[in-house]
Amino acid sequence: MSRLDSFIRRVSAQRDVLDHVCGLIAGLPGPVLELGLGNGRTFDHLRERLPGRRIVAFDRALGAHRSSIPSEEDLVLGEIRETAARFAGIGAALVHADIETNYAEVDAETVLWLPPLAAGLLQPGGIVASGLPLQHSALRHLDLPAGVPSGRYFLYRRVA
Repeated sequence: MSRLDSFIRRVSAQRDVLDHVCGLIAGLPGPVLELGLGNGRTFDHLRERLPGRRIVAFDRALGAHRSSIPSEEDLVLGEIRETAARFAGIGAALVHADIETNYAEVDAETVLWLPPLAAGLLQPGGIVASGLPLQHSALRHLDLPAGVPSGRYFLYRRVA
């Protein structure tokens, strides 16, 4: 599969997952945390799907298109592992973690710190959508929406 086809499949799955989780959190209060703002596409999509919901975006550096930059108070720059940890206990309804690199050694390190971070950011019943698989006792695996291939994305609900 070409890198272009792989990219199209990845962003289509991402859109389908985000649309699905927006429905899952519709009745759940609390902010949405976007770990990995990147160019701002998913932030913009979430902003459109969740009007009026606070969305806090984290990234190492600002690289988003100017139309997809959060307000100053909802943009946190620096090492995500460190900056997002300062938000522990915020009671997020959704944590979207799009920070996989496809470099095995980097992603292997991320899956060590991301699960406890995500669990600590979520309220009970909150959802984490991740490009990486997460293992944590407070996170229960959820099925992906129809049409999203297994292993393309991962969904979890905080249970405790």
